[in-house]
Amino acid sequence: MTDDAVPELRASDADREQVAEVLRDALAEGRLDMGEFEERLEAAYKARTYAELAPITRDLPASGAVAPPPVSFTKEPVDSGGWAGRIVGGQESATAVAVMSGFERKGRWTVPRRFNCFAFWGGGELDLREADFADREVEISCVAIMGGVQVIVPPGVEVVVRGIGVMGGFEHPRDDERPDPGAPRVVISGFAFWGGVGVERKVTRAERQRLKEQRRQEKVERSQARHELQRARREERWEERRERQRRRHGEY
Repeated sequence: MTDDAVPELRASDADREQVAEVLRDALAEGRLDMGEFEERLEAAYKARTYAELAPITRDLPASGAVAPPPVSFTKEPVDSGGWAGRIVGGQESATAVAVMSGFERKGRWTVPRRFNCFAFWGGGELDLREADFADREVEISCVAIMGGVQVIVPPGVEVVVRGIGVMGGFEHPRDDERPDPGAPRVVISGFAFWGGVGVERKVTRAERQRLKEQRRQEKVERSQARHELQRARREERWEERRERQRRRHGEY
């Protein structure tokens, strides 16, 4: 494929979301006002090719860099499956301890095959939404004594809760669902005494923002459609009045 043809490649949802993230950073840094942000964001989500995406962020830095290219014209290899790229192997076990304190694991990190955590008069948070996994099945063993541990998993991951609570408890995800094909399995075990281990499903912040922008765009489109319909009806009524006037004055 020649260089002239490359910009005509079809853009993916990930490409559009990359551009949207640059726009959000620019808005937060004061590089764009709200009107410019909304105009460019709408153009980004409507873009079909790289040639349409590239001009949107050409005058903006990405993630604080000096002058990065707004969109790469080189396609990266596609993973064989939605979860295949996140099963990366790695360490067998790891431990986190909170004694009258706290711990957290979030962002891009690798969940080992067995993760042991202990909370005494303290708490911990394990956010798996952006994490990689050492294996297709990982176990998180939690001991919470007068403390608590919160586990956040993304949609599509299978969750099995096997913990025991004494004057405490292990919560299952409230909106449990059929797992995605190839998704990892997370087994949550352990013991809670006067404490608890909670499990909940949440989408990532980027996905939540994308859904919010999508709903906003749909609202704008519905509003535009209503305005167009009202305008068409006004024009129809105006034409009917003109027709009646012409008839009264004998123009026919």
